[in-house]
Amino acid sequence: MPKKARDGNDTWGLLDYLYGPGKRDEHVNPRMVASWDDPYVEDPARSPHMTIADLALILDAPVYALLGKKPPKHVYHVAVRNAPEDRVLTDEEWAEVAREMMHASGVSEHGDDQGCRWVAVRHADDHIHIVATRARQDGRQPNLRQDIVKMHAAARRFEERFGLRRLTHGDRTARRWSKTGEAEKAARRGLPETAREALQRAVREAAAAATGEADFFARLGAAGIRVQQRIAPDGNVTGYSVALPGDRDGRQTPVWFSGSRLAPDLSLPRVRERWQGAAPVSAATPAEAWRVAEAKVRAAAEQLGAGGLHQGAGDVAALGDLVVVAAVVSPHLVRNQIRQAAHEFERASRAPAARSLEGQARELYRESSQLLSRSAAAAGRSDAAAALGFLLALVTAVEASRRWHEAQEHRAQAHAAGRAGRLLREAVEVTAGAAAAREHRPRRRTAKARTATGQRLAAAAGERPMAGVVQQAVPAHARAVLADPAWPALRTNLTELERAGEDPVEVLATVAARRELTSAESVAEVLSWRLDGWRRQRGATAAAGTNPPAAPADGTGSAGPARSTRASAPTRQASGSEQRKGPGRAR
Repeated sequence: MPKKARDGNDTWGLLDYLYGPGKRDEHVNPRMVASWDDPYVEDPARSPHMTIADLALILDAPVYALLGKKPPKHVYHVAVRNAPEDRVLTDEEWAEVAREMMHASGVSEHGDDQGCRWVAVRHADDHIHIVATRARQDGRQPNLRQDIVKMHAAARRFEERFGLRRLTHGDRTARRWSKTGEAEKAARRGLPETAREALQRAVREAAAAATGEADFFARLGAAGIRVQQRIAPDGNVTGYSVALPGDRDGRQTPVWFSGSRLAPDLSLPRVRERWQGAAPVSAATPAEAWRVAEAKVRAAAEQLGAGGLHQGAGDVAALGDLVVVAAVVSPHLVRNQIRQAAHEFERASRAPAARSLEGQARELYRESSQLLSRSAAAAGRSDAAAALGFLLALVTAVEASRRWHEAQEHRAQAHAAGRAGRLLREAVEVTAGAAAAREHRPRRRTAKARTATGQRLAAAAGERPMAGVVQQAVPAHARAVLADPAWPALRTNLTELERAGEDPVEVLATVAARRELTSAESVAEVLSWRLDGWRRQRGATAAAGTNPPAAPADGTGSAGPARSTRASAPTRQASGSEQRKGPGRAR
């Protein structure tokens, strides 16, 4: 992913920063991986005969030698970065990337010994910085026309060749990323996201749930967003801008973002498309809202893209709004996962094609969005059990959108839908685990749970072999689980459960029986997600002060508060064999 920085005029200052520790000590082992004259240009980090000042002077020499007017900003700076999930490239691979980027940009073409001088510096695993001077060694100016476009084309070839995440360039569906200054401002203020990101999310939620233009602007105001409407001389609203309260620039004026600067589908004309032809939907009770929405989403998944390319583009756009609304009204235990899914699916909701607003799937998705957003009780209750069926339907719909994008060869959109689908599947399993924890009643234990000395059969917390727990709780899947790469995470979850006083065998068997496991790509991962939901529900219950019923004191189930009523004393004394041992025999 090449990104061109603004031109500058301080070569030494830029090199000093690249070779230095960074603003927050994030630079690790800075070193040169390539230059215009390999291998004869020495690296200041490895050679005692070259300093950063010397390297800057050598790079700038053609600029100072120009006979005519020198360019006011002669420093050319490009950063080339990999996606976080990509493998780490070697220095040799990055060197090849740097040489190809300089050739594609026109800075220094292959075989041209009179091209501009440049160096590539690496101080992290996932990116390099290329610094060049905008003056050829023969005294002419380089031809940099369409340089960033050509570098992106070269990047696509490297992605395929090196087996990296493949992006799509030029379809105008990518999100508007925050600029460096915006990220630095958020970091100074201790904010988790930039103003642009916060506004993107707030405006998208308002647009997805709104039933009309007045409702859209009212929702923005209710969310605490400052809004400016652009009004034409005839009185019609032609656009809008938004700002966060307190977000000001150096002149102390609000920082405004138009809808189109936030995302391609947040301009006012695109926002208005959302409620064109939508029939009004009445509010419903929480359980009814989830059930009706589930039925509509399942029906829409079967119709998605059935009418062709343009209809499919409208369908996935409406599905994107539904995922956004689902994140707002979803149960608290899985709200973060669904918000992340909505964030990932954003690219998938923008197909590089004209949209048809007449598709049947689009209408069903819009009706579901309206139903859930207007049923305020559904948002307040956050009923995980009632929402589970809807979330399962949403997974089906997102998977249908992924297949449709693949059929249309929308590679970036298909990948985005796949990432969103994984997050939604996790939310489904966490919800299933939470529901199992809420409805579970520990089994009553017998005296056989203790040995002749009165000790519990279970080993000390964390010492029980969890492989045996799996074989006892899910014998049909034990072999696959123990060979799964996700087994260490599941083992950690089981250990934490035992340390919390729960019986891992009983809990694992309970969550495994909650939903079928045969269709899971990774049974261990699915079980780990369900145990995560179980633990979250237990934590929420404990925080609310409503502890679940405790297992009897002679068992290995969940420990509960000790009861001090008189009625319990005879029951405790009935186990005479245990009393005869006396306290001195206990360990």
